Amino acid sequence: MVVVTRAAESNGAGGSVTRTRVPPRVPRRGDLGFGALIVSPEAVPTPATNASWAWSLRRFARGMIIALPLYALFYGLVTLGRFDGAGLGPYLQGGRGWQLAGWLVSVWLGLVALAAIAALLAAARTRRAAVTGLLLGLAGTVLALPFAALPGQAAALGSAARTVVLVGVTVQTLAWLVIGWAVARSGVFNPGDGLVLMLAAPLLGIVGLLVGPLQTVGALLLFAAGLGMSRRAGRSLPTPGPVDQGLVAAR
Repeated sequence: MVVVTRAAESNGAGGSVTRTRVPPRVPRRGDLGFGALIVSPEAVPTPATNASWAWSLRRFARGMIIALPLYALFYGLVTLGRFDGAGLGPYLQGGRGWQLAGWLVSVWLGLVALAAIAALLAAARTRRAAVTGLLLGLAGTVLALPFAALPGQAAALGSAARTVVLVGVTVQTLAWLVIGWAVARSGVFNPGDGLVLMLAAPLLGIVGLLVGPLQTVGALLLFAAGLGMSRRAGRSLPTPGPVDQGLVAAR
């Protein structure tokens, strides 16, 4: 290392300026050249803003809205068949294993569909109703899911499992009614799709649970509405502009 000292420039300030000159590195035997590698500084992520968050939410919702017709498809396949009147949901109590697994998949897809619809309506005038429907759907699922496959007279939460499941499915029915109303009044989707959702809600929920074949009918209606909403979601929402593209590139 060589240290060079010179007098300060004629600017009225005294003292000296010290410069440090580093000689070129001489490779040593056995270091494999790793010492000559230049380590680049770690990139600092761009802070999230309201615009970038809105873009991420919109992109997620546009991709996940396909869960709505898939939910209807799985639910229709599970409930399709002869109705023997054996309590609530014969496919849950004493049904085949594939029916119970298909029902669990359909419940999961239904929650994803609710979240996607609420995200798509986040900037619509019915966003509060959409969030309310999502929260009601979560509450109904929490009530019905743990006790749906139990015998009707089994004890659950201080009452019979049948009663708890009926309450949970009623809350789920209300959730889809609210979501259907939010879709119909949002101005984002076709109002007819929202009306079909409201018509299918009791058939998939409390009414269909008591009268089995109606669940398949409700699944067909929901499948039609889901296809329409999936198609509309890809066309009606704005495409990324220069600002959105810059945000996405920065991220």
